[in-house]
Amino acid sequence: MREMEFKMERSGLLKAGDHVTITEGVLPSSYYYTIDPSLAMSGNFPFNERLLKREGEVLEIIQNDRGFYVKVGFDE
Repeated sequence: MREMEFKMERSGLLKAGDHVTITEGVLPSSYYYTIDPSLAMSGNFPFNERLLKREGEVLEIIQNDRGFYVKVGFDE
């Protein structure tokens, strides 16, 4: 199972166990991912770390001094 972390701007948008779909964005030298409908966004990933699946499950919501983060698991 591959785990990825996404930044979420507000609390309460997602909860552990939620099924999510992912949209892939392309930059000149990397990819980024968004949990639909624009609930959270990933960092940038190089081409060799491209996400193969577009659906996953929320594993946990993390709150720290920098904000809210969503950990999503993908069956790859």
